[in-house]
Amino acid sequence: MLLADEWKDYELIETGDGEKLERWGDVILRRPDPQIIWPVKNKKAWERADAHYHRSQSGGGQWEYKKKLPKRWTIGFENLKFYIEPTGFKHTGLFPEQAVNWKWMINNIQKANRPVKVLNLFAYTGGATVAAAYAGAEVCHVDAAKGMVNWAKENVALSGLADKPVRFITDDCMKFVQREIRRGKKYDGIIMDPPSYGRGPNGEIWKIEDSLYGFVEQCMGLLSDNPLFFLINSYTTGFSPTVLSNILKQTVGSRFKGNHSCGEVGLPVSQSGLVLPCGIYGRWENR
Repeated sequence: MLLADEWKDYELIETGDGEKLERWGDVILRRPDPQIIWPVKNKKAWERADAHYHRSQSGGGQWEYKKKLPKRWTIGFENLKFYIEPTGFKHTGLFPEQAVNWKWMINNIQKANRPVKVLNLFAYTGGATVAAAYAGAEVCHVDAAKGMVNWAKENVALSGLADKPVRFITDDCMKFVQREIRRGKKYDGIIMDPPSYGRGPNGEIWKIEDSLYGFVEQCMGLLSDNPLFFLINSYTTGFSPTVLSNILKQTVGSRFKGNHSCGEVGLPVSQSGLVLPCGIYGRWENR
């Protein structure tokens, strides 16, 4: 497991009874997490929460605010900065465990010593986009949700990277990839964080177990002759990291030499010493 343990502005304070207590800058939030099936040990810590997300029996939920908070605020990871905003779906706009992947891609881009083009698919609010742009890459950021794309633009500007070559696209990722292939576009790095389930604009159904292999295979048509990396992230419950590694071995690995790795990403819990698993990754890198 790769641990995102180099944060200063974020801290996973405590976990238990299906919830996690987190510090985002100076704000402490309490949110549900289905992985946390162990009981609360230190009940006193939970009284520190500034806001608590309550899940509804009928789906969704809402925030209970213990004090007035700003609509949004900023946190930083090394030289990268991000807007944090509690949303109606419990999320805050950032997955802090992904810091381990940001550092990995920054290292790959900077050591390449050549112009690098990166495609970020299902790109959400652009954590990886900010990291790749900071490292010096030309980035294409694609997500189907206009609000998330706008948030990503704001994150890029917040990090002082507004003048960098970042293209923001609001589109269905699969259709965008098909068009880029027809245009003859090429990328040196591809990042994707596909959903477990989704619907396209015309009712197309995405189920990760049925669609992921074919989509990765299709993305092969966008790789340059000397690509740097291919990264797949997944939060799909029940998927082994080896699944992602196997997909990359049979696609990217069949054409290019290089190394494959896979595993979990996690966050250390500061008060208990536990580790919270936060998803899986599969990586290919050209070395």
